[in-house]
Amino acid sequence: MMRMQVRQEEEKIKVKKGWVAVQVGLGGTIKEKKNQDCYCTEFTRFVIPILYLYNPLFQRLLDKAREVYGYHAPRPLMLPCSIDDFLHIQTRIETSTKQCNFMLE
Repeated sequence: MMRMQVRQEEEKIKVKKGWVAVQVGLGGTIKEKKNQDCYCTEFTRFVIPILYLYNPLFQRLLDKAREVYGYHAPRPLMLPCSIDDFLHIQTRIETSTKQCNFMLE
């Protein structure tokens, strides 16, 4: 049973060549009802093409990540934005990439 869990974790970590895993979410301190701080750490993992890293829209996310987490974060690349915003940016990048490929053909 333990071996299966380890194998599942290894497969989760593996990313194909030319792709990169990112964690997307709005982590931060929020106030609960009883005036207690709660650290929200809900992130969703996405695997994206490395080419996204060169897109100006994605570079803005990287700049924001650097401001929030610094250069040497001890975890995977984390992007401080909502899932909806990330999916919107991803759609815009895909659309612009398809348009560029169409023009090159």
